Amino acid sequence: MSEKHILDDKITLKEVISRFQLWVSYLVGQWKLLIVATLIGAAVGAAISIFKKPLYLAETSFVLEESDMGGMGGMSGLASLVGVNLGSLGSSSGLFQGDNIMELYKSDNMINKTLLSPFDEESLLIDRYISSNKLDQKWKKKVDFSSLDFSINRENFSVTQDSVVKEISKLIRKDHLSVVKPDRKLTIIKVNIQSKDEAFSKVFNETLVERVNGFYFETKTKKTAENLQILQSQSDSVRKILDQSLVAFANSSDRIPNPNPLMQSGTVDARKKQVDISASTAVYSEIVKNLEIAKVNHRNNSPLIQIIDSPRFPLEKIHLKLMKGIVFGGLIAFVLVIILLFVQKQYVVYVKEK
Repeated sequence: MSEKHILDDKITLKEVISRFQLWVSYLVGQWKLLIVATLIGAAVGAAISIFKKPLYLAETSFVLEESDMGGMGGMSGLASLVGVNLGSLGSSSGLFQGDNIMELYKSDNMINKTLLSPFDEESLLIDRYISSNKLDQKWKKKVDFSSLDFSINRENFSVTQDSVVKEISKLIRKDHLSVVKPDRKLTIIKVNIQSKDEAFSKVFNETLVERVNGFYFETKTKKTAENLQILQSQSDSVRKILDQSLVAFANSSDRIPNPNPLMQSGTVDARKKQVDISASTAVYSEIVKNLEIAKVNHRNNSPLIQIIDSPRFPLEKIHLKLMKGIVFGGLIAFVLVIILLFVQKQYVVYVKEK
């Protein structure tokens, strides 16, 4: 009995074709509804393509090359003095270069500082974003924008101001900002900003790129720059002492131009100055060597950031073309009506079986 039941429940190819024909005939019977729905969908798609504001895309692409020499920095500096390049021994594949700077572009700190940067002589980027997206009307129940001044020092911001900056940063990161590597094997990075305000897209993109790249360069070279500054200061100090010792030795020699060889006490002061000169010269020579090594290491540690393309007016428009709007609108409406008819038919069958 059980085997017979299983065989009875099997669906044959003939039954599948029969059911498909029934569904086709059912849908053909609803041709008026399908045509009306398709026309309505096409009209909606056309209206969207006509009345929806286009997005303006501002794109900056740049090359990021980093020197990744690991612990060979000192050896490279020494070798460079004698004309030997050790860079090839410690070069990286470049596969993960730029990941840090890409995350830096999405950080709250960088986006916040960019929003609080000038848009023009009279307003900030955050003011432009609020006005172009009409946030003063959308958030009027929660925030009184007329009482907020974002041009004051960030340390003096109220809780409301900080909250507004934080929320707008989230919107920027979610809806407007895109940082990508077209190819993981390349060191090219693209920063895209898209918004309904063409001027805002361009200025925000340029300001963000300038801030992030500057911060990244400064951070990458901070240690070597500090070391270079210290050595330069020491070099200047020792050179100053050496110059003073030379002047003192010359003055001492001028006071006794022809010392009596039988009286050694008259030459003691000059000999002391000579010792000071010799010591200062030795110290100065070592510091100058270290200073040159530090300069080489600083250059090796400095990333190369070269802009390839930057946004220029007019920006690229992103919008739904009229023909695409009509086709996609009609197709979506057609599919939705078929789904609704299927659900309705199944529900009617289910109710009858009950």
